[in-house]
Amino acid sequence: MNFGGANLLRALAVLAVLYSHISLYLIDDLGTGWWLIDVVYETLVDDGGLNQHLSFLGVAVFMMLTGLMLTASAARQTPGRFLFNRVGRLLPGLWVAIALAVVLVRLGVNGMFSPQDTVTNSQVALSFVLGGFFLKPEVAVLGVVWTLVVQVIFYLYLAAARPLLRAVPVAVPILGSVLCALVLLYNQFVPQPYSVPMLGKVAATLPALFIGQIIYLGWARLASWRWVVVAMIAQFEVVRLATDIRVYWSGDRYLWTIVVVTAAVLALARFDGAAGRWPVVRWVATRSYAIYLLHTLILYRVYELTVGHVGKTGAVLAFLLVTALASEAMYRFVEVPGGRWVGDLAARIWGPRSATAAAAGPEPSAGLESSVGGESSGDARPTASNIAACPGMTTSSATRLQNPT
Repeated sequence: MNFGGANLLRALAVLAVLYSHISLYLIDDLGTGWWLIDVVYETLVDDGGLNQHLSFLGVAVFMMLTGLMLTASAARQTPGRFLFNRVGRLLPGLWVAIALAVVLVRLGVNGMFSPQDTVTNSQVALSFVLGGFFLKPEVAVLGVVWTLVVQVIFYLYLAAARPLLRAVPVAVPILGSVLCALVLLYNQFVPQPYSVPMLGKVAATLPALFIGQIIYLGWARLASWRWVVVAMIAQFEVVRLATDIRVYWSGDRYLWTIVVVTAAVLALARFDGAAGRWPVVRWVATRSYAIYLLHTLILYRVYELTVGHVGKTGAVLAFLLVTALASEAMYRFVEVPGGRWVGDLAARIWGPRSATAAAAGPEPSAGLESSVGGESSGDARPTASNIAACPGMTTSSATRLQNPT
């Protein structure tokens, strides 16, 4: 299955995330505005019904792409190899970004993304494994990486549910929605000292990944349209529940945001037009993970230092330029060598990819992770013989993975 529009969706998601944090900073922190914020508010927030600051829009695109593009890999690979490839793509960039964030906090250049003034050594250690988000109060030296917690939990769930995914694929997102609802209800009704707020945030976000997975199963004809509808309704109900009990953090339009993102993924994921191959789109898409990790470390001080000299638009452009340069450096000197090392190590531990898997094309990268490494990046093109080797998947089902239309 060729996801020719994945790069275009990633690029659009990057723009949405950058806009969201620029808008949050200018409006909520500085109490000012900007002409582009006025335009976006009038068209996409006021008329379009999306959240203020376009909150969650870009993240939802990244999450949905993850579910869409990794389902076949989770069924095909052993759990160990799948988790090693997935988490291995996240760690090099994450560790460099966390280290930079800690240095900037301790030098007094940046503040924390949580109530603390600084960070202790033990909290630093936890931050490198995303453990600070589970503390009370939460400790965040780099706030945006909470989404990586969601991705890692999704990867662990897919690895644990692999037998079910290979036997009754559509049961995986349906069971996932039940587990998410139970987590939300647990946090809602247990005494506060026993609640785990971060798990509630994860449970409220996972439906975006499951919707991507459901889209894949529908396109691959691994689930009937009736079960696709049931699975979709289950995810939307989880989002509605999370909205009703106020788990979401920036507005009450998350359900509509999910609907809009679902429509965009359905329309663009298999798009094969020229826009998806534009050099600027490909550059932004391949550097999307680095941009995501670094942009909030750069935004506030660059804007503060330049706005008095070049105005608001000039300061935003300066921020984008510095972010682009830093992201290019991270991509070239961290992601690429780190990804190659992960791929080589995976081949040494589990052996090279099979001939059928290699002929099927490179392994896909998720919506929000390094687009290099693991076992190469690209579109998911599982072959009939490769997938049919999975117990519970017939040759006809495997053929539909190749030809979903």
